[in-house]
Amino acid sequence: MTPERDEDIAGWVRGLGLDGLVDLHLHFLPERMLTKVWAYFDEIEERLGSPWPVWYRQPEADRIALLESFGVARFAPLAYPHKPGMAEWLNGWLAKFAERVPASVRTSTFFPEPSAASYVDSELRAGARCFKAHVQVGAYDPRDPLLDPVWGAIADAGVPVVVHAGHGPERGVFTGLDVFCEVLARHPRLVAVLAHAAMPEYETALELVARYPRVHLDTTMVGVPFTENLMPLPGNWTDRLADVADRIVLGTDFPNIPYSYATQLRAIAGWAADDRLGEPFLRAVLHDTPAKLLSL
Repeated sequence: MTPERDEDIAGWVRGLGLDGLVDLHLHFLPERMLTKVWAYFDEIEERLGSPWPVWYRQPEADRIALLESFGVARFAPLAYPHKPGMAEWLNGWLAKFAERVPASVRTSTFFPEPSAASYVDSELRAGARCFKAHVQVGAYDPRDPLLDPVWGAIADAGVPVVVHAGHGPERGVFTGLDVFCEVLARHPRLVAVLAHAAMPEYETALELVARYPRVHLDTTMVGVPFTENLMPLPGNWTDRLADVADRIVLGTDFPNIPYSYATQLRAIAGWAADDRLGEPFLRAVLHDTPAKLLSL
């Protein structure tokens, strides 16, 4: 049994013996910023060749209530800057969001700028449990010397950083795992969660998971029909997952996805149909592994 509709999710999760889901990759943003993000997806069809209707275009309170109804017990709201001077403001907003939304963990972000090392240190001391680095939107080089102490501090703290370094859904100036590989080579202890499994470079992403014991992949938009039409998984995907089952974590991109939340869960459940994975894999992906990364 898999959840056919969002209304089925909570019961399905309970049937797996879980108290709830832990979503390591979804988004809550200041309203003006979120409106601009939605406008980006409204216009992406011309470049991507496929429409991207944002499924959960609702007020913030309604989106929080929806996650609760799905059985999402805890989540990491990710935000990201696209210019200098923006990250500290976002971090302040995220701190207040975590204070007023019990299911949220405190998250932070950064940008290559002279103050980055200082404010990242402050965020770590304040209890940030997850960082977001969006190489595509930020259009910055993750190898920038200004970020070297940032990566080092996050690695030393053992706090996960969700890194959008892949080319999907659109290439950026510095996207590509050939670039981010250089960061990992300098900081091999970094708890890097490769967003979207670094689509479309799935094979290379899996190689990095095998090479670096603290690298993980999130499931965000991976294996769903929408993405399979654009950036399909390799045919041996579940074969490869069997070797790294404890390094895959739930991510969904809620609310910006062009399909229902249940669609992502069905894709993950489909992988678990492989006898080498099964329900232990499902419980790990949907709860145990992201909970461990977030120190819950």
